[in-house]
Amino acid sequence: MFSPDQYELLDFGDGRRLERLGPYLLDRPCPAVEDVAKADPAVWEQADARFERIEKNQGRWTPEGVLPPRWPIHCGSFRLELKPNEYGHLGVFAEQADNWDWIASRVRAADPPVKVLNLFAYTGGSTLAAAAAGAEVTHVDAARNTVDWARRNAELSGLGEAPIRWIAEDARKFVRRELKRASHYDAIVLDPPSYGHGTRGEVWQLKSRLWDLLENCCRLMGDRGRFLLLTAHTPEFGPDRLRRMTKKALGKSAGGTFAARRMTVGATAGRQMPGGVMVRWEA
Repeated sequence: MFSPDQYELLDFGDGRRLERLGPYLLDRPCPAVEDVAKADPAVWEQADARFERIEKNQGRWTPEGVLPPRWPIHCGSFRLELKPNEYGHLGVFAEQADNWDWIASRVRAADPPVKVLNLFAYTGGSTLAAAAAGAEVTHVDAARNTVDWARRNAELSGLGEAPIRWIAEDARKFVRRELKRASHYDAIVLDPPSYGHGTRGEVWQLKSRLWDLLENCCRLMGDRGRFLLLTAHTPEFGPDRLRRMTKKALGKSAGGTFAARRMTVGATAGRQMPGGVMVRWEA
């Protein structure tokens, strides 16, 4: 998905990661590697900017003025606009790149048009991968400003006129409403956070909310579902647990193939940085 001049993980360890994102080399936090040593401490001195936490999860980029307000990177068939924010995020999660390739390949392999529902869709990587491959996509995220960001990414990618519905809504409410409308989707992608809030302050907690949402998503696909991708970043939810939950939620439709594993990002030294867990189902 990424060429080395667009994204590259140079090193990680001691709770941080060193990544090249377009023309910039950035040093920012990564809690998943707190207990891992850096492989090449010297290369970190080349970083153009570093994100420092000040309180809780917020912080600042130093030195000031080095990074522009935004810049684009190419991700295969589409582009993402990056924006450094006060939480250390940029608008892309590199561990999802392999999933974007998989989504695109499944859409191309199916008889068009494929209707894809993307929940917790963030800045639209999965949405754009599916749309670029020919799918009709419904993009749902609770944060309106993030939905607007994803729409800009679509325009940057030449997908401004693609059949994409942009919805700023709580994922659970949207899915329940779609069930009442007897809507149908051929494929569903969801990347829920461990914790979060909906458009009206609704509390999301993966431990207590995932099962109902996953079951309702499978009801939206029914017997005609083609594929499902679920990713998670909560330590209690490993590959086996997610696979069992997905198989149970699919019910009679669970006769397809499953793949469940931990997601990683490969560094230049050959090490793999952990990046959550995924389960894929294909009819």
